Amino acid sequence: MPRVIVDENRCCGAGLCAQELPDVFDQGEDAVVVVLEENPPAELAERLEAVTFACPSGAIRLVRE
Repeated sequence: MPRVIVDENRCCGAGLCAQELPDVFDQGEDAVVVVLEENPPAELAERLEAVTFACPSGAIRLVRE
């Protein structure tokens, strides 16, 4: 199961992650990413990889444990 790690300092607030996976990501008032589910279900792994790759600032990282 992947673990989601974000670097809030790198986040540019594009919101792609929150739009694509609203059960996993949200945005704070400053538009910076907020992780709602640090250990999302394994069935989201493919979508998580796509969102991680598409993040324009590279703020999202997946760790396989």
